[in-house]
Amino acid sequence: MSCKHCHHDHEEEHEHEHEHEHEHEHHHEHGHEHGHEHGGEGENRRAMLIRIGVSAALLLVGLIVPMPEWVKIVVFAASFLVVGYSVVIEAVKSLLRLEPLDEMFLMTVAGIGAFCLGDYAEGVAVMLLYQIGEFFQDYAVDQSRDSIAELMDIRPDSANVEREGRVETILPKFVSVGEVIVVRPGEKVPLDGTVVEGESSLNTLALTGESMPRHIRVGDAALSGCVNLNGLLRIQVTHAYEDSTVSRILELVEHAGENKSKADRFITRFAKVYTPVVVGLAVLAALIPPLFFGGDWSQWITSALTFLVISCPCALVISVPLTFFSGIGGASRRGILVKGAGYLETLANVDTAVFDKTGTLTQGKFAIAEAKAARGTKEDMIALAAAAERFSTHPIAQSLREGCGQEVSAWKVEDVEEISGHGVRAKVNGKAVSVGNTQLMEREGVSCAAVQQAGTVVHVAADGQYLGYIVIADAVKPGSAEAIQDMKRLGVRKTVMLTGDSRGVAEHVAREVGVDEMHAGLLPHEKVDQVERLLKEKKDGALIFVGDGINDAPVLARADIGVAMGALGSDAAIETADVVLMDDDPRKLATAIRIAHRTREIVRQNVAFSLGVKLLVMVLGVLHLAPLWAAVFADVGVCFLAILNAMRAMRAAAKEK
Repeated sequence: MSCKHCHHDHEEEHEHEHEHEHEHEHHHEHGHEHGHEHGGEGENRRAMLIRIGVSAALLLVGLIVPMPEWVKIVVFAASFLVVGYSVVIEAVKSLLRLEPLDEMFLMTVAGIGAFCLGDYAEGVAVMLLYQIGEFFQDYAVDQSRDSIAELMDIRPDSANVEREGRVETILPKFVSVGEVIVVRPGEKVPLDGTVVEGESSLNTLALTGESMPRHIRVGDAALSGCVNLNGLLRIQVTHAYEDSTVSRILELVEHAGENKSKADRFITRFAKVYTPVVVGLAVLAALIPPLFFGGDWSQWITSALTFLVISCPCALVISVPLTFFSGIGGASRRGILVKGAGYLETLANVDTAVFDKTGTLTQGKFAIAEAKAARGTKEDMIALAAAAERFSTHPIAQSLREGCGQEVSAWKVEDVEEISGHGVRAKVNGKAVSVGNTQLMEREGVSCAAVQQAGTVVHVAADGQYLGYIVIADAVKPGSAEAIQDMKRLGVRKTVMLTGDSRGVAEHVAREVGVDEMHAGLLPHEKVDQVERLLKEKKDGALIFVGDGINDAPVLARADIGVAMGALGSDAAIETADVVLMDDDPRKLATAIRIAHRTREIVRQNVAFSLGVKLLVMVLGVLHLAPLWAAVFADVGVCFLAILNAMRAMRAAAKEK
């Protein structure tokens, strides 16, 4: 059954113009509008309040003031039309479109039916209570949407662009790639770009959910949606507005409803079958007792009308998608982008979690984990190694240079020879230095120590003497072990780590983070094979794969849900994954699962509450124990309470740690 807000949440498209305000265009499934305020369309709330007040006053006059019967009928009719004329018009339109089974039509039939039976006050009460309920439903839905918009208020209103020696303030969408924009302290970065002048700290809270500012300087990337905290920045634009980080994020959140949950799809199918069934039952309830059992026509028609009114599944059709939309909006506040209600629902049912190692459970950046000198100090040994690797582009060489605490740029480095798969030989300040693995030391005739620690071991020798070793390793992220434990407490049965790294390194990381199962030395297609195996072994729940969204696209696609970790500014991650964690904290995955659990629980509460109350009032109505106005009150009251409960999903998600 189509009701006023049934498509208010998932079928709605948002077009934002930003010359000081957001404008929402609401597209209803049937292309018609209902007589209430929606983004500036229809009657505003003040006008509706006046209509409700006038109708209520006329109803009281008709009930209290003594008057001839025909005058009383006129007063009640005026009261009915003042508050309900828009509903009657919509009911007629539905009838002309051959789509009569909507809430407007039901309320019109119930109200006019009561008048025909001589229950004038009850006919007015039906329409009055319905419009009061719709008023508060409108308010609740709009408050929910406004709150989500406030949580996602990261879209910049303007950009200060340098043109012909002066700074112009224009809309971001009119700035071209390559132009330079100026971002003052306190302003939002309007477009993605690279800092060409200045140094500052950026507040990334709206994108990542993290309060720790991010320091940037010349050459660093600055992403749209961040807030510049202190220094003046000149930024060269690298992405057009429609391709910027903030635009992609907002598009994901606003169109998340396109991927519907199983519950949402079930409710839609349920309503299509349920509506004609209850209409048929109402017709039978009105006709069979009077025709075959001598029942009172007036009494049974009233019961049938009551049955029809309470049968409208409005609360279900509104609250289920609104709950998921609220959960998605609240999750976005925590730096978690969920691309649809279906994915949020699946997150609540995770059985197996599979992780890539590098960049997901580890920092993805090699650094010196240990250094031990056989001669001299380890600081001098590291400096000598860094000097020898000064011109190398290998990641190990970069780690040595970054970990060196001495200035070696002025050292004399000559006769550099890179030996593929072994290391580097060079003359450093006149010394013959060798930096590399055990095989290189053997070639140089140098005896080196046996090292058992996980990581890449770099031995250092000078003039044929062994100086010591340096261990380069990819450090485990501080929150990885806690994230694995949190997920197990949330009901995840199995955690697995897949990596292309060596077994020794993988076993070390697996022990440190506490995963149940580990597979090392895997090529990309072998990771897919492992996921296929785990999909067959898992129980009733879902399998999620967590990776960087760039190198693991085949595995992300094969899993029930692909999660991209640390995807701030990553085009590939945002496009590939179903869920995007905008920072590098693996604990956000457990947060996402908790949000999904709470959202699912609220959906279940709404479904149980709505169906329970409706079935009760239906039975009471058929037994002549519930008057028509009580049915209307139950219908709009249940819907209003379900909407308020749905809004809890957003508040609970936004408060998650």
